[in-house]
Amino acid sequence: MTIDLSPDPAVAELARRTAEFVQQVVLPVGERPGAAGATDADTRRELQDAARAAGGFAPHVGVAYGGHGLDMRGRAAVFEEAGYALLGPLALNIAAPDEGNMHMLEIIATDAQKERYLRPLATGAVRSCFAMTEPAPGAGSDARALATRAERVGGGWRINGRKWFITGADGAAFAICMARTAGEPGSDGGATMFLVDADNPGMTIVRHIDTLDETMIGGHAELLFDDCEVPDEAVLGAVGEGFRHAQVRLGPARMTHCMRWLGIARHARDIAVRRANERELFGSRLGELGMVQQMIADNEIDIAAARGLIHQACWELDQGRSGAQSTSIAKTFTAEAVWRVVDRSLQICGALGVSGDVPLGRFLREVRPFRIYDGPSETHRWTIARRVCRQAAAATPPGATR
Repeated sequence: MTIDLSPDPAVAELARRTAEFVQQVVLPVGERPGAAGATDADTRRELQDAARAAGGFAPHVGVAYGGHGLDMRGRAAVFEEAGYALLGPLALNIAAPDEGNMHMLEIIATDAQKERYLRPLATGAVRSCFAMTEPAPGAGSDARALATRAERVGGGWRINGRKWFITGADGAAFAICMARTAGEPGSDGGATMFLVDADNPGMTIVRHIDTLDETMIGGHAELLFDDCEVPDEAVLGAVGEGFRHAQVRLGPARMTHCMRWLGIARHARDIAVRRANERELFGSRLGELGMVQQMIADNEIDIAAARGLIHQACWELDQGRSGAQSTSIAKTFTAEAVWRVVDRSLQICGALGVSGDVPLGRFLREVRPFRIYDGPSETHRWTIARRVCRQAAAATPPGATR
C-alpha cells in the first residue's frame, strides 16, 4: 500500500505562500533594532495586517471566524514555515498562548462566549492568556496540585489564588483561569475554567518575570486573583471538568509548539550550512571537514525525525484519538532535537555564531525553555514509561510467566 505523506495541494500552496511571506516581510521586520522582542503593539499590527493581505492569516481557525480551518496535519506544514522567523507565528496569529486558546474556545465555548472572546481573538483584535501555573507548591508539571479556588457566590463565583509564569498576561484582554471548585490540592478532578476579563478589579499583575526567552509578546507575569468575582456565564465548559476540558488544548498545543520551533531549527541549520560552504580554513571549505559534516548530518537527522514524530501525533489527533503518548514522545524529542540543531549550528559558525551578526545566540536562548514549557522532558518521559508498563501489564495473562 502506498503511503503519501505530502500535504493536500491547497495546504502545500498555503505553506509555500507562508514561506514567501516570512522571507519577504517578517524577517526584514525582525531585523529592526528591538523588533525581535515582539513587545511592540504597532509591530504586531503591522505584521498581522501584512499577513491578512498575503492571505495567510489565522490558518488554524475555522472559516466562520476568518481562518483557513486547517486540521493538525495541515497546520504542521504551515506552522513550520511561519516558525522560520521568531515573529512569524505572531504575524499569522498562531503564537502561544493565543493559538491554543483559540483552539479550545472553538471546541468548548458556548456560542455567546465564542462571539465575545473567540471572534476578536481570531481576528487579532485582542490577545489572551492561560492562567494555570502557580507558585510552588501549586500547579505546575502536576496539574493536580492546583491551589487557586473558586467558590460560589450569588449569581457567580469568587476566585482567590496566585498564578505565575503566565505568558502574554500583560496586554491580554482576558485570561482563562483554572481554579479548584472541589477537592483539595493533589486530588483528581474538581477544577473549572473561568473566562476573566482584564478589567476585572479582582485580577491584577503582580510582577513581570525576567526570563531567558524574550519573544513571547506580553512576556511572563505573576497574577493575583483576590476576591475576583465572575458571573456564571464566565464558566468555560462544565463545572468540575476543567482538567478534562484542558486536554482539548494541551495535546494540540504541544504539537503546534513543536511545529513552530522546528521552523527555527531549519533556520539555524540554513545559517550553518551557508557558513560551512563559504568559510575556508586548513586548506578546504569548512563543510568538507569530517567533524563538521557529522554535525550537518546530525542536524538533518534530528529535523527529519522530529517532523515525522509531529506528523504521526497530528494524524492521531486528526483521527479523534487522545494522542497522549504520541504527543508526549514528539514533544520530548522535538524540544531536545531543536536545541541540538541550534547548538550544533552555532558551533559550526564559531565566533560568528556567538556574535550578534547572526541570530543563533538569540535562537539558543529562545528554544532552551521549550524543554520545560508544556511539560518538562523528565515529566513526559515518566508518563511515557508509565503508559508502556501499564500496557505491558494489561497484555500479560494472569499467572503467565514473566
